[in-house]
Amino acid sequence: ILCNEIPTGSPDEIAFVAAEDTNEALARVASNFYGNPSEKLTLVGVTGTNGKTTVATLLYQLFMKLGYHSGLISTICIKMNEEELPSTHTTPDSITLNKLMKQMVDNGVTHCFMEVSSHSLVQKRTFGLDFEVAIFTNITRDHLDYHETLENYLKAKKILFDNLKSSAIAISNNDDRRGMVIMQNTKAEKVTYGIKSMADFKGRMLSDTLQGLEMEIDHKEVWFRLIGEFNGYNLLSVYATAVKLGEDSDEVLRVLSLMEGVNGRFNKVNSEAGITGIIDYAHTPDALENVLSTIGKVRTGNEKVITVVGCGGNRDKGKRPLMASIACNLSDKVIFTADNPRFEDPTEIIEDMVRSLNPNEMRKVLKILDREEAIKTACMLADKGDIILLAGKGHEKYQEVMGERMPFDDREVLNRMLLIK
Repeated sequence: ILCNEIPTGSPDEIAFVAAEDTNEALARVASNFYGNPSEKLTLVGVTGTNGKTTVATLLYQLFMKLGYHSGLISTICIKMNEEELPSTHTTPDSITLNKLMKQMVDNGVTHCFMEVSSHSLVQKRTFGLDFEVAIFTNITRDHLDYHETLENYLKAKKILFDNLKSSAIAISNNDDRRGMVIMQNTKAEKVTYGIKSMADFKGRMLSDTLQGLEMEIDHKEVWFRLIGEFNGYNLLSVYATAVKLGEDSDEVLRVLSLMEGVNGRFNKVNSEAGITGIIDYAHTPDALENVLSTIGKVRTGNEKVITVVGCGGNRDKGKRPLMASIACNLSDKVIFTADNPRFEDPTEIIEDMVRSLNPNEMRKVLKILDREEAIKTACMLADKGDIILLAGKGHEKYQEVMGERMPFDDREVLNRMLLIK
């Protein structure tokens, strides 16, 4: 048993080991027990508020298509070559992480791409892992129920870069004003990417529609199937990583241009009634603003935008009014509903969202507690050409209520309701 101090009168048949930091000690023990598997992989960690899942998944798909045996550890799933395993956390505990990586090594995996959450960094779940590359996407308000301040949240993300070895590569979004702060103490090689500012890997948005986006990257014009400027950043970070790992730039762009979106991230559903549904995991103010701003840019002008959104229970309450205001300002109609209420009363969550809205914003609002009923109402309100955004749950196939996970899938419900329409 690893513990801070050995208890008095402990039984002789149990070995107690005292450690000043048991999380750090556990991570070391787990790594050693499984033969330090991260040292046998090209391990790439992705951290930031938004984009982690998309960047990690695109990297996994890219390197699989480039012919490498690859692994993925993400919010949505864990993949080992073509084998898929369920995921319970964005970043698993240190024992599970090292066990997974040992399995990957045993199965011939050479490259592993993983999301690295702020919780996991503070709790030292990733301590001692041998990262070849660390990627910073962006930072905006999230998880303040845990970190309490944005400064603490930033410090948590920075841990990944502070612990990189000198032979590693640190890749950061230069358009995020905290991008250089993240890298200020790293020993690794510093590499930047950006669309608006000068950077080592520079991109330029050329066009953006509901069919895809066109970008200029390294003076080459490429059309991608993904949508939105936020995905422009995701693609740019993936491109920079692949090139820094020695891949041919033209081949990387060719393969990326053929890729579809990631499950639960700006997924499109088209109906026979001419209504477009979009399902997105956006559960932070910045992510919701990115998605709705993208919809605003790609719409032709006459369509209504109907947003169905809620906020998670037992999480940062400060972002609730921010998300409500963003939804009202960038939508024609807003339906506030339950997300994952967890152990909170969903009615109170919705009241927290609407409390600061002004009368003009409230005119756009409907409050429908039942999420299925909210989606049905959005479909009933929509006419041909209109766009419905279901925000907050994305890939999730459940609703978390009072400690139970009830089956619920936004995509399935939306498809069913659009058929009725």
